[in-house]
Amino acid sequence: MNPAPQRGTNSDEAEVRAEATAILTIDLDALAANYRQLCDLAEPAECAAVVKADAYGLGMAGAAPALWRAGCRTFFVATLTEAEALRALLPEAVVYVFSGLLPGTAETFHAARLRPVLNSAEEIKEWAEYCARAGETLPCAVHIDSGMNRLGLSSAEVETVAPEATHWAALSLALVMSHLACADDAAHSKNDIQRRLFDTLRAKLPKAPASLANSAGILLGSDYAYDLVRPGIALYGGHPQRRGQNPFRPVVHLKGRILQIRQIAPGETIGYGATRTLTRPSRVAVVSVGYADGLFRALSTKDGEEGLVARLGPHPVPILGRVSMDLITVDVTDAPETEARRGAWIELLGPNVSAHEFAMHAGTIDYEVLTSLGQRATRRYVGG
Repeated sequence: MNPAPQRGTNSDEAEVRAEATAILTIDLDALAANYRQLCDLAEPAECAAVVKADAYGLGMAGAAPALWRAGCRTFFVATLTEAEALRALLPEAVVYVFSGLLPGTAETFHAARLRPVLNSAEEIKEWAEYCARAGETLPCAVHIDSGMNRLGLSSAEVETVAPEATHWAALSLALVMSHLACADDAAHSKNDIQRRLFDTLRAKLPKAPASLANSAGILLGSDYAYDLVRPGIALYGGHPQRRGQNPFRPVVHLKGRILQIRQIAPGETIGYGATRTLTRPSRVAVVSVGYADGLFRALSTKDGEEGLVARLGPHPVPILGRVSMDLITVDVTDAPETEARRGAWIELLGPNVSAHEFAMHAGTIDYEVLTSLGQRATRRYVGG
């Protein structure tokens, strides 16, 4: 059931240029509020922030400084290129790079004061040897694979590197981490299995702060918080778990503009493929967003299907027919004609249309929704 309609932070479109066809608003106050809420949930653990993929599509240049002002001091990104961009924004931040130490990149990490997340015995050896040559015990994280079978040291590799005293003496082990595979399902048995294996394996390495929880992991409780948590999707208003209400505020608001209102008779079809046939006299709004703007083609609806319901102010307006590159059509028959007019704005993502609901109708997850938002919309940052 949809929640009661709310007023979005981007309700004042007067400041947007007349030719704008879509508005993407990022609410930095909501971002900061979500960060502070996560801090409270994880206390006494430190709360870091994952700002990879351009802060999940919101724009790292706006999001990272807002998180810094909210008190965040440790950040994670995916690639060295992202880390260098973040270092330019936040000269004093602690920055970890998930993808680790690619051959020949140690000097770049050192020069920019960045920390590789070492994912293999080979990377540990290379970082230790570089530290020895540089004459500095440089900080890093070590990633243990506790059952994700993606990046990280296997149990066998932990056994191999654990006794390498020369390596551990050469570097500074600032963090030992792992990653949960099923934290979005709080009842999944793999969560506890991974936590116990993480404890077993990290005990074999030099003593260091530990990190296991992502956004969903934080919601599993204090047993998963350790010394540092690494939220991503929750910061940006996504729903970290499969069930229940989302406790975090929406940060991203996407609106598309009505270009035309059409009166269409019963029996007529809508859009490419003629996949949707109208069953009543209808007023249909043509809206200036499509899959080039991140509105997935999978949100298209055929006869007999119930799709994503957008909002025109407080009024629900369902998407009809195919989503095309630049346009969608929505049913505004039940909305007042004074509001359903050329130039009006339709909410497609925001307080009344959650990223979780958007993702569910598209057969994907909140993460892909946020990172797929295009660059064509007029972007606005509010608050912060």
